Amino acid sequence: MEKDRFLTLFLRHERELAGIARASLPDWNAVDDVLQESSLVMWRKIDQLQSDDEFIPWARMILRFEVLKYRRSCSRDRLLLDDDLISLIAVEASHEPSEQIQEQRTAIRDCLQKFSPEHQKLLLAPYSRDEAVKEIAEAAGKTANSLYKRLGRLRTKLHQCVRLQMRTA
Repeated sequence: MEKDRFLTLFLRHERELAGIARASLPDWNAVDDVLQESSLVMWRKIDQLQSDDEFIPWARMILRFEVLKYRRSCSRDRLLLDDDLISLIAVEASHEPSEQIQEQRTAIRDCLQKFSPEHQKLLLAPYSRDEAVKEIAEAAGKTANSLYKRLGRLRTKLHQCVRLQMRTA
């Protein structure tokens, strides 16, 4: 496979791979580290790929091994999931999303659009970086605690909207 084609495929699927890694790792810093290591392994083994269709299963397999390697290096941390659960998550992640999950994603996207841009940013902040809510609070001149309370209320409204939309779908 050409290196330019590999880069295109990796960048196209990087968010999906990061999501899989995040399900198994304790924080975004660990995800970044594992994704970087995984991309280096993929780059070295690029000759194994014959077609674009093979990329996702191949990349997931490499990512899985890098997650396990990272977890072994942090095995003393009690907050990590056990290896059997990681394997189960990896197997589940390798399947295509079910129709129900696709409907939930659509409902979430539709409901998020009903919120103001400021509220959308706040709702998505905890999933972008660990310190995002605190940074937003500081920039707005508010306490992090008050912003977390607002976030809780917004999540409740989002949840209600998604449940209602799922019932009508």
